[in-house]
Amino acid sequence: MSKEPIEIKFDGQEILDKISELAKRGEDLRPLMKNIAGVFADSTEENFAKEGRPDKWVDLSQITKDKRKEINKWPGMILQVDGGLASSISTDYGDDYALIGSNKEYAAIHQLGGKAGRNKKVKIPARPYLKLTEEDYAEILDKVEKYLNINSSVKS
Repeated sequence: MSKEPIEIKFDGQEILDKISELAKRGEDLRPLMKNIAGVFADSTEENFAKEGRPDKWVDLSQITKDKRKEINKWPGMILQVDGGLASSISTDYGDDYALIGSNKEYAAIHQLGGKAGRNKKVKIPARPYLKLTEEDYAEILDKVEKYLNINSSVKS
């Protein structure tokens, strides 16, 4: 498995345009990026709690459920045998970026899906836990607009 990080960029063009406007004015974007990283974290936590949103994740196979029953981990939640993936999620932010991700080697296969196991015989369905909903985009846009308005009034 590749140790290279995967990168998922959101396509909120309206948000990106407003952030670009702030950057052109020489604004300190670090507080805004911290708020955006917070939205990423809240969204991801909710995705784990609801096992996918707005669409539910693909259910576990019966084989996986049976294996988890043997170790007293079923019934349980998808992607949360011991909570290692969910607890590995961390955010970072800087002057011009907000990031979220996991340092777990298996994180990408659960996000994107693919073949796993010996000889890549097991097909793991994508269960995107790093996924923003329309409501998340709206919350980010609201934070950007508030930041834009606050900083505009301070400079006036």
